[in-house]
Amino acid sequence: MVPGSSGQIADVMVMIIGAGIGGLTAALSLHAAGIDCTVIEAVAELKPLGVGINLQPHAVRELVELGLGEELAQTGIATSALRYATCRGDIVLTVPRGRAAGYLWPQVSIHRGQLQMLLLDAVVDRLGPDAVRTGLSFDGFAPGALEPGGTGPVGVRLRESATGRLVKDGADVVVGADGLHSAVRALLHPREDELRWSGITMWRGISEGDPFFDGATMVVAGTQLGAKIVAYPICPNARARGKALVNWVAEVRTAPAGTPATEADWWRSGRLADVQSHYTGWVLPYLDVPELIGKTDRILEYPMVDKAPLQRWGTGHVTLLGDAAHPMYPVGSNGGSQAVLDARYLALALATEPEPAAALARYEHERRRQTDSLVTSGHRFEVDDLVRLAEQRAPGGFTDITAVLTAQELSRAADAHRRVADMDVQALNERPSWTVSR
Repeated sequence: MVPGSSGQIADVMVMIIGAGIGGLTAALSLHAAGIDCTVIEAVAELKPLGVGINLQPHAVRELVELGLGEELAQTGIATSALRYATCRGDIVLTVPRGRAAGYLWPQVSIHRGQLQMLLLDAVVDRLGPDAVRTGLSFDGFAPGALEPGGTGPVGVRLRESATGRLVKDGADVVVGADGLHSAVRALLHPREDELRWSGITMWRGISEGDPFFDGATMVVAGTQLGAKIVAYPICPNARARGKALVNWVAEVRTAPAGTPATEADWWRSGRLADVQSHYTGWVLPYLDVPELIGKTDRILEYPMVDKAPLQRWGTGHVTLLGDAAHPMYPVGSNGGSQAVLDARYLALALATEPEPAAALARYEHERRRQTDSLVTSGHRFEVDDLVRLAEQRAPGGFTDITAVLTAQELSRAADAHRRVADMDVQALNERPSWTVSR
């Protein structure tokens, strides 16, 4: 048990809306703590869709403690370093990642869809084939379910996605883990659900090429004022063949910050010509960006958006988790990782508090404290400021960054990176486990 635990496992049934990374991790965590749960998912069949994602060491720790360390190692790449560079490819800052930075756990770069399938397989294996109910969308709560101080089960309305038939159900606790366009959040906070667009359009894709650096390094070149490219390998099988399956993200400012976002669809297809035109001549010493983009089978286009932090996530026996609670810019590669932490702490709170409402209040207090600061700090792009300064001082390029930026400026850039990506190494390594024994 964890420090402060009552030793009592709560006798509750939890309904999780959404079978994404956060929702499935929540199911595994609740099951491990001896709490019954079910996952509701709108799509009829979950498939390994999407592109790459990074799991920071603080999230990898939680998945390892759920017994998924071997699967992560077989599916993803343990990232060794992150290199920030100019648009010419000159290295401004190198930041060790994962175990190279002193953590007891790696940072893992992995295909998002394969990670979701890994989690789904574990849920089905441990909780049974009926634990994830697909083809059902959230339609609302029964009247009175959200009254302050309410007790007892929460009535939930679900709807069959194929037929539209209404299905009435309920649970002691309901968790909205249904992503950026969360129907649960929209019902809880109808006036606080507006998307905020940075003005940056992101194009994403995956293509195979030659490995760069050590085959496990993440590269971020350019700045958000013009164009930026993020690239990292995600497949150990390709690496074993001497190749690199590279996830890339192209970020280009296409509108002023604060422009209303008209659409935010993760699966919207993008056009090669639209993205490639921004990277003409971007042949870095270690990465041919136009070639990387040009070899991509399918390009996805998406605005870089988030939402303002909420003063509260839920009420009574209902709460939010992951992107439904705190959508953030992908600065620091922390969105998916924070969803994993939400899921783990939610299970801890429910297993060690006698009353569900008190458990959810404790969960929100702890997790909002962490995620609100990440949402805010992700707006500042502080490392980009130093990269841009290097480009301005040495427009013809450089080989030694210490001849361009001072030690104080480089230290400031490293600190800025840590604020949006990292947890304190010693604090994470020595923190008591959030695992709760049955």
